Amino acid sequence: MATRVTLARVLARRCASKTPARDSRPRARAVVVRASASAADEVYRAMSSNQEVAVVAVVGTSLVRDAATRHRTAPTATAALGRSLMCSLLLGTFKGEDETTQLTFKGDGPLGQIIATSTHDGRVKGLVSNPNADPPLRKDGKLNVGGAVGSGVLTVSRAHPSMKTPFTGTVELASGEIAEDVAKYLLESEQVGSAIAVGVSIDRECEVIAAGGFMVQILPFASDETISALEKTIASLPSSTDLVQDGLSAQEIAQRVLGELEEKKELVTRITPEYGPCDPVELRERMLRAVASLGKAEVDRIIAEDGKIEIKCEFCQEKAVLMEEDLRNAQSEVETK
Repeated sequence: MATRVTLARVLARRCASKTPARDSRPRARAVVVRASASAADEVYRAMSSNQEVAVVAVVGTSLVRDAATRHRTAPTATAALGRSLMCSLLLGTFKGEDETTQLTFKGDGPLGQIIATSTHDGRVKGLVSNPNADPPLRKDGKLNVGGAVGSGVLTVSRAHPSMKTPFTGTVELASGEIAEDVAKYLLESEQVGSAIAVGVSIDRECEVIAAGGFMVQILPFASDETISALEKTIASLPSSTDLVQDGLSAQEIAQRVLGELEEKKELVTRITPEYGPCDPVELRERMLRAVASLGKAEVDRIIAEDGKIEIKCEFCQEKAVLMEEDLRNAQSEVETK
């Protein structure tokens, strides 16, 4: 077992080394929405023909572009948020129905906190505390995501309506480069040997031109021959963003990762992911609760001065306007409890 853990760590390091965003820092600060040459967004899951390895691959170029546009993120913040969203999809998609998975990176870098949450059916959303974070480039000319995140902890929470409390695990950040941190969490907290590669490629106009990645999970009974084959295949792969920019679909990425192992056709699942959106009813109820928590005096002041209040969701950046009747109703609900 010790040998397999070591090999899993080697695979994780090799994958992590392929994740940095490309090119020097773009000059523009707003994301320009243009047509992408990459394949359509998709999350694809397959099992190897010998059923010893599971692979989940994702293409999320449009999704990450949407997130960057909503949050108006600087290049490095875009890369960090995009990688986190991809990892959240890799971990959270295809789980039990109504289960949600949340990744929270708390580092001491200029980005502050990153949150990415996904559902079993591929809906994902996230945020960064400082969307303007954009530290100097690394020595190799790549965006310094690790420096932007800094040192700290990663917390992963899995929640389901049937659970009294979410299952939560926390590990120290390995590098702040996102993928390596998630692989470390899976190994130390969930005892799952895995390799993860995610990337976001940004051009000089600050446009997200490719986003995607993959996760390989080695099942406990996997043979040394299977692990060796994976190590050889992954070492020969280009970066995850290069795979996406070459036009490969999520299915084709999964097939490239499996290599000679091939996939078992009967055990394939695919989902089209999307960013958000927040459910309008749930969003409105959440905002009413937030307003009610302000207290009677503050609600009365808002009603007297404006007669309404506008609130923006920090995840989807959607706005809701609450009128005087809404504010009064929210106030009444708190008073009757």
